[in-house]
Amino acid sequence: MSEHNDTFAGLGLVEAVSRLYEGTGYTPFTASRFGSRSGASCTSVSRVLLEGIDFDLTYFPLKHLGYKSVIAVTGELYASFAHPRTLNLTLGISAKLDFVQIRELWNGAVIAAKEHGYNTVNLDLIPSKNGLCIAAAATGETDRLQEKRRLPAKSMDLICVSDNLGAAYFGFEILEREKQAFDRTADDRKQPELKEYSQFIGAYLKPELNPAVISQMEESEIVPSFGYFVTRGLSDAIKRLVRDSGLGAKIYVDRIPFAGKTFDLGRKFNIDPISAALNGGDDFRLIYTVPIGKHDRFRHDFQTFDIIGHLARPDVGAVLVTPDGVELPLHAQGWKD
Repeated sequence: MSEHNDTFAGLGLVEAVSRLYEGTGYTPFTASRFGSRSGASCTSVSRVLLEGIDFDLTYFPLKHLGYKSVIAVTGELYASFAHPRTLNLTLGISAKLDFVQIRELWNGAVIAAKEHGYNTVNLDLIPSKNGLCIAAAATGETDRLQEKRRLPAKSMDLICVSDNLGAAYFGFEILEREKQAFDRTADDRKQPELKEYSQFIGAYLKPELNPAVISQMEESEIVPSFGYFVTRGLSDAIKRLVRDSGLGAKIYVDRIPFAGKTFDLGRKFNIDPISAALNGGDDFRLIYTVPIGKHDRFRHDFQTFDIIGHLARPDVGAVLVTPDGVELPLHAQGWKD
């Protein structure tokens, strides 16, 4: 039987998983464990992605989806200042997906796992009646010395973000609009022209993180007091920072980084780029608070990061500062103001 005709019913779970592992360098059916250095702390994170909620297979390439699923938990480890160690993936598979398609998704996950240095990767496959479901769980390790170097957050500490914001939301909107336009035509020959939007679509479909970010901070002796992974907009991350630190935070509108042509695209689609950055999802960026005393070293060693604000007195709350100096309270979905 050729691989194109393979079915999960014909292969069986064990054979399917064994085939998926071929050539990856990882070993199937192994326990997720790693030897921790003396005094090191461990972090565990997890994420579930659901078809129809977190992704649409109409336009989401399976390889990119597998890659993004791993980045979704890896970013949480980096936000906790942890090096990735073990990864567990459970795929709930509907009848519409065959082995070849799942292998495509798995290949993307393996690429991300290798990029970010996971020692162990485990996979389980289960049936699903409600479309594809991806559950990812990861553990990471933080060196004892780095924990000792972590200083309490203080007013005026820098708030820094790893890359531009809002692009993923624009990418999602572009894909959704093109899908609706394509559905209306009912003509398979009319494929959408998306080349001019590649930067925005790429930010949504295949977000990337610097695998060396934690090692570089260790070498520079910069240990953030707090870290967050931006997946539900900048406002959500800053409100979590204010809650966890017990301090206020000021974000400056004119310091928020945007991808090129974002404002042109905003006018075309009638979307406010600032609102997209504050409340749009799936940016997959890292936010760290860096001691003000490390300002010069941070600016020199981490030029891809942007300083977008600073911590403040507790009574300030979470605010957005306009170029005119007006302070506006930040709002985010899921938060009671």
